[in-house]
Amino acid sequence: MLLPHLVALSGAVPRFDLDQDEVASRAGAIFAPMVSDFQRLTPVYRNAEIEHRHSCVPIDWYTDHHSFAERNELFLEHATALLAEAARKALDQAGLQPRDIDMLITVCSSGIATPSLDARVMQRLEFRSDVQRLPIFGLGCAGGVLGLSRAAALARAMPDSRVMLLAVELCGLTFRQQDRSKSNIIATALFGDGAAAAIVSCRPEHAGGPAIGAAAEHTWPHSLGVMGWDVLDDGLKVVFSGSIPDLVRNDLRPVVDGFLARQGLGPGDIAGYVCHPGGAKVIDALEDCFDLPPRSMKAARDILRRHGNMSSVTVLFVLQETLAQGAHGRHLLTALGPGFTAAMLLMDLP
Repeated sequence: MLLPHLVALSGAVPRFDLDQDEVASRAGAIFAPMVSDFQRLTPVYRNAEIEHRHSCVPIDWYTDHHSFAERNELFLEHATALLAEAARKALDQAGLQPRDIDMLITVCSSGIATPSLDARVMQRLEFRSDVQRLPIFGLGCAGGVLGLSRAAALARAMPDSRVMLLAVELCGLTFRQQDRSKSNIIATALFGDGAAAAIVSCRPEHAGGPAIGAAAEHTWPHSLGVMGWDVLDDGLKVVFSGSIPDLVRNDLRPVVDGFLARQGLGPGDIAGYVCHPGGAKVIDALEDCFDLPPRSMKAARDILRRHGNMSSVTVLFVLQETLAQGAHGRHLLTALGPGFTAAMLLMDLP
């Protein structure tokens, strides 16, 4: 059976840098007058283990009220620009032109685009007019792993093709300054903006890169309220449960072990883990889940520290960092997203 390989992987971030200390100060100015116990929540900015994030808008933007229409207009502008930048980088890395791509898969959950983002990127890069397009919405943080698995599946189905995965999330644009909920306050300490592009192919000339293997996902029953968005008049309201680290510790390992067993593998066959970090507590829980030494998930922590949680994009940055650190052998990619769903993917790094 032909194996799809990762031909190229690149990332892009917007130009505004958010320093975590300044974010904490601005959040205090916004929330302290209207949230009586805000001081009790302020350690979240330090405990997040994030130093910087990137934003498509300057920090002053977050202090004002914005309509859903205004937010989405900014989303369309900046998401398209970031995806075009990431796509150019991936093409240059692979020595390819836009016309060499046969399918575009676009993953995003932080804005609405019809025509979809891939169609908009086609106005900036000269992809062929017959390129196939598959926009995917609603996978949240699991979208990077699931998007890569979908790209690999389509590359297997069309072995002469080259598939480009595009992922972008502008989580910062969803911040609603009048929302006093704990989840909204915690979100100000976690989320950042970014984009990534990957090229996947089974063509023989691309066989030297990381090989993409089996993939699976698991959706727990009665778990719709764990993570997602509520759609309100002025935008998307973040929903995530404080129970996520406990879910990782208690419920993820049997799912992963079952997936590996179906491939004739066990934990001892895994050389390393490439995980969506979510937050510092989630990384701690992942290390416990996989019986790893504390703070051993260096790539995940480094990406979280430098970029925050960029939802679906983050795990692709972690994969890029893992490759840059010279990792080898069979790795397991994981991410958790709305559903509540675990995404898993095996990849052999040369």
